[in-house]
This record gives sequence, structure tokens and C-alpha cells, in this order.
Amino acid sequence: MAIDDEPLYVSKRNRRGVIALVVFSIIIIFLPRIAQLFNSDIVLDVSTEDVQAFEKAKKNFQNKKRNYYTQYEKKKRFSAPPKKFNPNDYSAEDWINLGLSEKQVAVLLKFTKNGIRSNEDLKRIFVISDELYALIKDSTFYPERLKVEYLPKVFEEKKIQKIEINSASVEELEKLKGIGPFFAKQIIKYRDRLGGFASKEQILEVWKMTIETYDKLIPQIEIDKSKIRKLKINVVTPEELKNHPYLNWSQVNSIIKMRAQRTNFNNINEIQESKLIDAETFEKLIPYLSL
Repeated sequence: MAIDDEPLYVSKRNRRGVIALVVFSIIIIFLPRIAQLFNSDIVLDVSTEDVQAFEKAKKNFQNKKRNYYTQYEKKKRFSAPPKKFNPNDYSAEDWINLGLSEKQVAVLLKFTKNGIRSNEDLKRIFVISDELYALIKDSTFYPERLKVEYLPKVFEEKKIQKIEINSASVEELEKLKGIGPFFAKQIIKYRDRLGGFASKEQILEVWKMTIETYDKLIPQIEIDKSKIRKLKINVVTPEELKNHPYLNWSQVNSIIKMRAQRTNFNNINEIQESKLIDAETFEKLIPYLSL
């Protein structure tokens, strides 16, 4: 029987082609799956509670690690003094050996140069940290203060020659301590307008008078109120009233009109009836008014 007469006969060449096709098909089908097996990520089913527990454990670990290094640095940074010492006698090198930096030591020595007397003084120095203070507080000592008994000294009090300011001349005022020609002239000028000083505080009203000059002047002067020049309100002119530093023109005009209406004042207190004369102004005017 001829080979061509067999219906299921497959030539050797064709068999090889079929086998190659099958193998190639298998490779094409399974290759992506094999690749996925090697490259795919592993997906874990993790609950919220598991995540929170993991984060808490991680945080605790980091805190313990931080605390460990912090304590280690503190222990490493400062050293206890080898023996008892007086902080006032410690040199820069001694303080550096305890753990302070050069800049901190420079600050510290400025305090010890003036002398510190107790651990309270030492603790108040801002470069001394709580850690260092705890290490050295029991090793410090301070020299006892010498008790000095002060015996009372008898001084001969130098008598100051006071000047009566309501009668003093410019030349006399110029001789006072702290008073030059300028203030001497200003004091006389204001005294003439005022009619004399009724109190020492009025000197502060002098033009350009300072507290410093006033304080120097006060112990050197005295006041005689009998020398005050008074204004007789029943005969004084408007110009004379207007010149007084405690009155303005409206107040002067009110006083003159009241005097004209009454013919004369019977009592100095009557000028208070003017709406323009307040209690403060009246009190300041009293030493300078008379009937």
C-alpha cells in the first residue's frame, strides 16, 4: 500500500511543524502568567487596628531611642567636680572641664569676678543649667562674710547759707549751686510777674526750669511770704491783673465787671462767684489778693 493511500499519514516534516506550533502556543499562553508570578506585589490584608498598633510601636521605639541619646548626651556633656570648690576661685579651664563652653565660661567669669555668695546666686547665672547645677551644688563652698561693725561717725554738718528768694538779686542767685545767669534772670522775671513766691514748688513754673536744677536749688533757698506783693482787687487795674501768670484776659474782664456791679468787693471770696474762676485758680490767687 502506498503511503499516499493512508488517510491519517503525517509526514515527518509536518509533525515537526505541528509540535513547534504547539510549543510556541504554550509559551505564548503561560509566559504572562510566569512573568506576573515574578513581578507582582504581595497584597496583605491589614486591618486599621493593626496599622495603629504598628504606628504606636514605632513611635514608642523612636521615643525610647531619643531619650536614650538625650540622656547619653547629658551624661556625656557635664562632669561632676573632682572635689569641693569655691566657684569664685574656679578658672576658665576648671569650668570647661565640668562641661561648659568657652562662651558660657566667659559669661560665668563676669559674675564670679564680682563675687557670688551662695548657691542661690550661682543658680541665677543663666549659663548654669539645671543639670550642671544638680551635679555641683553639693560640692560648692563659699567664704564667710566678714562682719564689719560700723561705728557711728560724727560729721560736722556744713551749714548752707540760704538765700531768701523773694528779695535776692540776680547776682546773689547766680552764686547758688546749679544756677547760672540764665536761670537767675528767669527766676527774677517770673517773681516780678507773680508778685513773689508763696511756695518753693512755684519755682518749677519758671520758664525752662528742670527737675535737676530745681532739686539743687531748693536746699539753698528760703521764702519770706511777707515780701509778696499783693494786688488790691478794689483798685487794681485790668492791665495789672492781666500781667499776673494765673489769670487770662477773660478772667480779668469778669473780675472787673463784678467789681463795677458791686461798686467794690467786700470779701476776696466773692470773686469765686465768677463762672470763669474755678477753685484751683482761686487757691493759687489767694496769696496775691487783698481788699
